[in-house]
Amino acid sequence: MATEFSDQTDASRYAMHVDGELVGVLDYRILGDSISLTRAFTVPHHRGKGYAAQLVEYAVGEIEKGGTLRIVPMCWYVADWFEAHPDRAALLQRRAG
Repeated sequence: MATEFSDQTDASRYAMHVDGELVGVLDYRILGDSISLTRAFTVPHHRGKGYAAQLVEYAVGEIEKGGTLRIVPMCWYVADWFEAHPDRAALLQRRAG
C-alpha cells in the first residue's frame, strides 16, 4: 500500500492518497503568523481506518518544520488530535490573529 501526502497550496489543503486514490484532506487558512486547520475530511468509504490521524500528523509535522507558524485548531478533529498529543501543544496558538 503506497501512501502519499502533499501540501496543495493552490487549494489551501493537505491531501492524502493511498494507492493513488484520494482518501482525505485537511483544509487550512494562513493569517499572519498562524495557520488555522479548518476542516478534516475523509472520503466516506475510507473512514475508520485512521487516515485522518495520519493526515493531521503529517500536516503538523510540515508546519513544525517551517518553524514560523502557530496552529489554530478550528476543526473539532484537529482539536481532539492535539488533546491526544499534548507533547505537540507548543505549536498551538489558541486564537487567530
